[in-house]
Amino acid sequence: MRRGKRILVVIPARGGSKGILQKNITPVAGRPLISYTTEFLAELPWVDMAVVSTNDTDIAAEALRARTAEIVWRPEELSGDRVGDMPVLAHALSESEATSGKRCDVVVMLQPTSPLRTASDVEECVETLLEGAWDSVWTVSETNLSYHPTKQVKLSPEGVLDFYLELGPQIIARQQLEPSFHRNGVCYAFTADFVRTSQSVFSPGKSTAQVTPGHHVSIDTPDDILAVERALHQRTHR
Repeated sequence: MRRGKRILVVIPARGGSKGILQKNITPVAGRPLISYTTEFLAELPWVDMAVVSTNDTDIAAEALRARTAEIVWRPEELSGDRVGDMPVLAHALSESEATSGKRCDVVVMLQPTSPLRTASDVEECVETLLEGAWDSVWTVSETNLSYHPTKQVKLSPEGVLDFYLELGPQIIARQQLEPSFHRNGVCYAFTADFVRTSQSVFSPGKSTAQVTPGHHVSIDTPDDILAVERALHQRTHR
């Protein structure tokens, strides 16, 4: 528990990824990707329950090796590649509470695709939720100004170039740009009541963000794996 609140961690690990075949158990620096998250749970002694939500027996077998989490088998209707996070979390919460007979207060989502997270990253995200009147807290990283949303452009099917945002043509200097941030996938924290009633991870006016320091990579491509492996190598050779 943390601040008297019962906390459930959900690790969503669907089988059937298309960008990288069996991404959640693909080797990263010699270890299955999901092992970085299941073994990481040992660094969070305040977690009351942890589950891996999956539809894949190979992922489940690998996830159980760390002995830090149970398996919640997600039904077929929650196993497609267009299913949002919140229905998966709500299912995992319901199943976990039914199995344990205990009601949770906070749901934390740790995606296996962000293996560079630290315990302090997660703790600060959860603390932000517990200290405020928020429904959800996301971890984010500050976006390099070179990739600022206002500077983004698009191409029409006919090849016509235009700014993605109407404000784009008005920007002539970096000093005009307000800081912007992007989700890094390190951690999401929600009140359990919000998970039970919402269809989205975003709550207008009641969502906030925790800016996490350092370099974070959310793995979607083989190049991302190489970037994570370089970062892990640097960590172990400091």
